[in-house]
Amino acid sequence: QVQLVESGGGLVQAGGSLRLSCAEASGRTIGGYAMGWFRQAPGKERGFVATISGSGGITYYQDSVKGRFTVSRNNAKNTVYLQMNNLKPEDTAVYYCAAEGTSASRLRTGDADYWGQGTQVTVSS
Repeated sequence: QVQLVESGGGLVQAGGSLRLSCAEASGRTIGGYAMGWFRQAPGKERGFVATISGSGGITYYQDSVKGRFTVSRNNAKNTVYLQMNNLKPEDTAVYYCAAEGTSASRLRTGDADYWGQGTQVTVSS
């Protein structure tokens, strides 16, 4: 069982930056999984933010975060990152990490095998 633990959330002013981390906590390797980040704002459904292939060579981004967010991974550390720059109030949400055993493209649909508990990101104006 893959256990994903997110960290790095917090309160930041608009225009600021945060880096989220997602670490595998049970000792399993995530190198064979596509990994992704999703977010859920109050009153809205959880939605795709970014995904990355197992090798890290393929990435996908939601249009609203392109050019501001960067997803990356370090398979040696079993950790995935989301660097978020130029944050906006509309980025406020709970951010979730997910793992899927097929592809980064498929993971965009939210059909993940494993989910983390989430970390809160709040951007003040």
